[in-house]
Amino acid sequence: MPRQFPLKTFRGSRLRSTAAVCTTLSALAATSLITGPSVAEPFSAGPCALRRTEAHHSEGLDTWNAAYPRPARRLDAVMVFLSFPDSAPRTTPAQLTADHFPATSRFFERASYGRFTLRPHPLRHWIRMPKPSTAYAIQRDWRPEDRAAYLRDALAAADPAVDFSRYDVVYFVADPDAPGVDSDATKVVNLDTPLRADGADVRRVVTVFEKHPPDRLVLAHETGHVFDLPDLYHRPVDGKGDWDTYVGDWDLMGSQFGLAPDLFGWHKWKLGWLEPRQVVCVRDSGTTRLTLEPLGAGPGLPVTGAAGAPAFGLGHGTKLVVVRTGPDSVLAFEARGPVGNDVATCRSGILVYRVRSGAQSGDGPVQVIDAHPHTEACWENSVYPPLADAPVALGESFTVPGTKVRVEAEGRTASGAWTVKITVG
Repeated sequence: MPRQFPLKTFRGSRLRSTAAVCTTLSALAATSLITGPSVAEPFSAGPCALRRTEAHHSEGLDTWNAAYPRPARRLDAVMVFLSFPDSAPRTTPAQLTADHFPATSRFFERASYGRFTLRPHPLRHWIRMPKPSTAYAIQRDWRPEDRAAYLRDALAAADPAVDFSRYDVVYFVADPDAPGVDSDATKVVNLDTPLRADGADVRRVVTVFEKHPPDRLVLAHETGHVFDLPDLYHRPVDGKGDWDTYVGDWDLMGSQFGLAPDLFGWHKWKLGWLEPRQVVCVRDSGTTRLTLEPLGAGPGLPVTGAAGAPAFGLGHGTKLVVVRTGPDSVLAFEARGPVGNDVATCRSGILVYRVRSGAQSGDGPVQVIDAHPHTEACWENSVYPPLADAPVALGESFTVPGTKVRVEAEGRTASGAWTVKITVG
């Protein structure tokens, strides 16, 4: 069990009354998404960095939206377990904690090359909600007034036991067996007006309604939103089409079930996990040759070398190549292979994708470009087989459709890096 912070005491002025909590929330008729930048922090990103726009979870990275915690240090997360009068829990807080941790922390530790640690602080007991689970009408497309009532009651019930000022991330985890709990409703609620608890702003809450055991890496996906990352899946209008046409298996924010769920190099750049020297900006016409490390390779992690044997020593070299294609768009190139979070990847090679900073979360801000549009791979376990073989394989070359940009995977080094040629003509 991860170490906990001490529970809140009932002495002094730290404890806010239930009435005060309810007053704060009663002014919130509905929760809503924060649609634009608030406070910007400068970010040294170079000429290929897109400008952050008003789009929700914009992929621009010239500045950091300070309304979100930046995962470039250790962050502490509290897990509050909520039970209801209409159901006796059949699981324990310890079991539900184990559903998500240490898997979530390990994902981010690998993705960040050890630069970021997410430390959970789960309560050891249930917090009783005042109303039956069915009273909140929990569902994926939650009515704002029902969602606000749920948050109001959850914060009021938890406030005597939790000092919210100690935590960067808040998880409200509902009893998965309560009759009114819908496992499809797990999401991050972003508040237009932050709530106040224990002298601190609570700007967003991860509401967890997962079944036990939960979807793979679902909490890592939702936590990505806490760090201003967008949804990369395509949501069909009728809900019946394919959700994974934009990025397939290739980023956690597209699907937590992906075979290669490591975050795109663009996201790692945005979050501060790549150093400026690890990003190459191709600005002029002509040919650029470079050595590109597998995105998932961190210091001390083995990758497959040129002869197929494990090799070490990667982790500090170039991870991402960017070609500017417009005021709010770029092409990105990165090497993907079976290492780190991508250990189960379907195909290795140079992955090509387009980034648009003006596109909203869920509207295709990142789209993988398929180097093999007429074939598919790993149909038995890929979330979207047509994109499972998207990377440019060893010895292949590929011209990005609609552009004069061409990439060639020329070879592999003894350590497992890729030698790449990019031509802009």
